[in-house]
Amino acid sequence: MNIHEYQAKEILRNHGVPVPPGEIATTPDEAAEIARRYGGAVVIKAQVHAGGRGKAGGVKLAKDADDAREKATAILGLTIKGLPVEKVLVTPAEEIASEAYVGIIVDRGSKAAVFMVSAEGGVDIEEVAVTNPDAIRKLAVDPRYGLLPHQAYWLATELYDDVKQQRAAAAIMRQLYDSFVDAGASLAEINPLITTPSGEVKAIDAKMNIDDNELFRLPEIEALRDETSEEPSEVLAREAGLTFIKLDGEVGCCVNGAGLAMATMDLVNYYGGSPANFLDIGGSSNPQKVVDALRIITSDPNVKVILFNIFGGITRCDDVANGIVTATQQTQLSIPIVIRLTGTNEELAMQILEGAGFSAMTDMDAAVERAVNLAKGEGK
Repeated sequence: MNIHEYQAKEILRNHGVPVPPGEIATTPDEAAEIARRYGGAVVIKAQVHAGGRGKAGGVKLAKDADDAREKATAILGLTIKGLPVEKVLVTPAEEIASEAYVGIIVDRGSKAAVFMVSAEGGVDIEEVAVTNPDAIRKLAVDPRYGLLPHQAYWLATELYDDVKQQRAAAAIMRQLYDSFVDAGASLAEINPLITTPSGEVKAIDAKMNIDDNELFRLPEIEALRDETSEEPSEVLAREAGLTFIKLDGEVGCCVNGAGLAMATMDLVNYYGGSPANFLDIGGSSNPQKVVDALRIITSDPNVKVILFNIFGGITRCDDVANGIVTATQQTQLSIPIVIRLTGTNEELAMQILEGAGFSAMTDMDAAVERAVNLAKGEGK
């Protein structure tokens, strides 16, 4: 689950991280009133679950209240990566002497939360990792002990030469780690962590992604979910109990099991196509899940072909077949379907599909290659 910058900042603030004040506005007049209360220059920042806000025009400096109204009008009219901007964060502008990056991410390789810090802040850390990997210092944190003081200080020495700033940064890193753990996050970052001309160290931006598996124990964090800033198809999938992530390709994938779904997406790429989604209908035998999955996939106008790849174990092939038949009876499809079924009740599934005018395959490679060719306009 993603949360907005202002929500992440509030979590950090509650853990003692020095974060400048800020308020949310949903109209230009509200933005102007907030700017008037702060006095001086403010920054207007789009609050939307999408990266690249600055490049898209979603972050602007305003010199006074009237300018804040004008800038907020422009930002609230934006759509960034398909998501409309419905609210902005208004925060006092800061004088910046230097920018650094501090982040934590769960790393499966080391089976731990890993700190990454760099004196090159305010830019995409992914770009730094490619162009100048030596500029990033990393540390895996032992979850039994958390981030220890000497470890935090060692990380801080990568960022600053000044001892006072090193101590301040070390304290912020320990507070960031506590925030990360308490919020059940899979990622938390401050970019940039700044120093002011007077030597203060502050977090003027924040990002957090929450691990969905943590939400059952953190109702106060789950309450931060903003469905208006999420991809509508992902909201529908969550309500239907499906695991779904929208992508940018043209082959709509409906698969049972996360591992098979990943292998299917890899195979789509291998044969020269591009998956439109990750969709796992899970292991239960429920035809309604197939109906919901097909409805969600077909809502994407980029999808040119639908690929079912089912390996029946707990999931019965005949249930999937019944779901396909029911779904196609409810919705008239204008795009082709490629079906691969094998496993539990495979023969019965084939009979159900043939009775409804569909054909199915048992070979995964052949099915994926056919789907990719159809998406390219090749074959029938």
